[in-house]
Amino acid sequence: MKKVFRYQIVYLLLAGLFVLAVFMNINTGNVNISFGRILRIIFCGAESGAAEYNIIWKIRLPRLLSAAILGGALALSGFLLQTFFRNPIAGPFVLGISSGAKMFLAVTMIFLLRYIPSMPMWAQVAAAFIGSVLSLLYVLLFAGKVKSMSTLLVIGIMISYICSAVTDLCITFANDSDIANLTYWAMGSFSGSSWSTVRLSAVIVFPAALAAFLFAKPIGAYLLGEGYAKSMGIPIKFFRVCIITLSSILSACVTALAGPISFVGIAVPHITRMMMKTAKPGVIMPAIFLGGSVFCMFCDLAARTVFSPSELSIGTVTAVFGAPVVIWLMLSRKNSV
Repeated sequence: MKKVFRYQIVYLLLAGLFVLAVFMNINTGNVNISFGRILRIIFCGAESGAAEYNIIWKIRLPRLLSAAILGGALALSGFLLQTFFRNPIAGPFVLGISSGAKMFLAVTMIFLLRYIPSMPMWAQVAAAFIGSVLSLLYVLLFAGKVKSMSTLLVIGIMISYICSAVTDLCITFANDSDIANLTYWAMGSFSGSSWSTVRLSAVIVFPAALAAFLFAKPIGAYLLGEGYAKSMGIPIKFFRVCIITLSSILSACVTALAGPISFVGIAVPHITRMMMKTAKPGVIMPAIFLGGSVFCMFCDLAARTVFSPSELSIGTVTAVFGAPVVIWLMLSRKNSV
């Protein structure tokens, strides 16, 4: 009974923080808009065509919704990778998966933009997905040859550096008109979000997240060991392929639409586990998605307001809050060995 009560409290807390993040993101900016006016504009469609109406509907709402959807996707992707590798330090950024997506997408954009005026968003997601899968395959190749997770993390970081070096090399030889866009995108930001971005991210992320939620019971069995999972009738190879595919889809969508964002996939799942004091996938996975949304929304708010009118990259802010969690995790694991 106490556990159920704790789960309810955590979910209510996350829901309250989500509402607070929505309100603060809409209400905070260079242009101050009263709360009553915001409600009239959103729910009544008042002042259509006015500057405040355009600010809310064309800038702030798409941006906060993108941060919510993509933040949840990144956190859930990290949880799936931690499940696959059975290690809380695994994540799309640390293992070099985000960097692989960034590299392949940058190369594809530079090549295609020579022949077409612009690259469709669905093509960006597809290119990022291919890059994510290729990077993950390299990590899996080394995972079968090394026993230490610390060594695997170092390999992931080296893959990340190699992919970043290739990306920088490609940007160097890109057209001058494309260099600024690629460099800005590579820093990570939700500032370019539009309603088309929100629609595409929702179409990709929500079905993938739903599929991941449906795997809650197999994930719970897998966490107890492969032998137990097999005894429960779970096809291990098919299960692994599904986990890898879903994780790659989620992280690729984030990288394609918002750029590489660091540490969310590690920090949020672990913080959520600490809050709920459980590892049951069916209970914790929705909370992880909601926690990732809240985390990215507040980080995006800090990115655009702390040094206003200058704006920080979202990856910079998430690293400030996420990196200490990763350091603490590595130290705690080392002490427990």
